[in-house]
Amino acid sequence: MATAITVRTHRRHPHDDAPDTMDDFRRIIAMPDGPEKDELRQRVVRAWIPMAERLARQFRNRGESVEDLQQVALLGLVKAVKRYDPDRGAAFESFAVPTIVGEVKRHFRDHMWGLHVPRRVQNLRNRVRAATHELTRSLDGHGPSVAALARHTGLTEEEVLVGMEAMESFTTLSLDAELPGAEDGYSLADTLRSPEHGFDLVVDRESLKPKLRALPERERNILYMRFFCDMTQSRIADQLGISQMHVSRLISRTCNRLRRQVLQEAA
Repeated sequence: MATAITVRTHRRHPHDDAPDTMDDFRRIIAMPDGPEKDELRQRVVRAWIPMAERLARQFRNRGESVEDLQQVALLGLVKAVKRYDPDRGAAFESFAVPTIVGEVKRHFRDHMWGLHVPRRVQNLRNRVRAATHELTRSLDGHGPSVAALARHTGLTEEEVLVGMEAMESFTTLSLDAELPGAEDGYSLADTLRSPEHGFDLVVDRESLKPKLRALPERERNILYMRFFCDMTQSRIADQLGISQMHVSRLISRTCNRLRRQVLQEAA
């Protein structure tokens, strides 16, 4: 008579970087706050560092160095160790992986965009990007239309267009970049106009007009003769019957007062 032999095999972790720290977590929960508890947490963090580094490497070749991504993943690991409660029944890795991956994704969302893009638009961009990859595979390499993307994602066509525009905003192009087809180094910077300093002059004049009208008549006339009629101080002094030194002091005092008044309004 054949005897049925049941062979029990222990379930292995899907990765070799998942240490058994459940007892340590239970001790952490039971311990009061203090140096001993902090040291035990640090020991648990060190045990799980290989897993955090593995998760960080999954995001390589996306414009950020692996070393920086690992630092971000370690930050997520520290948060996971601090928040994990073994009494809830879930294994630590089930809790830690979404926390670490979320931290890395948040890093890309908040720090890797060349332009400031609202979070809603970033989410649209991610949904459109994922749908584009899915539909491109099913369409034999042909890119999907806006209408197809809208049907696949449940978004409106306008939202799809916003997401497509955001896909071009992740990185910026240097103004020194040579334009396509240019053979003489013609760059984006060469297409920009030079600043129009006359605009600033218009603003200054308009700001000064009411202040000039409010001046005493003699001071207003002195400024008019000096700056609009291009008269010398000695000629102004002769015409008004005062000394050249007095004219100089009046011009300096009046100009300083006008400057202060304009700057105070601008502030």
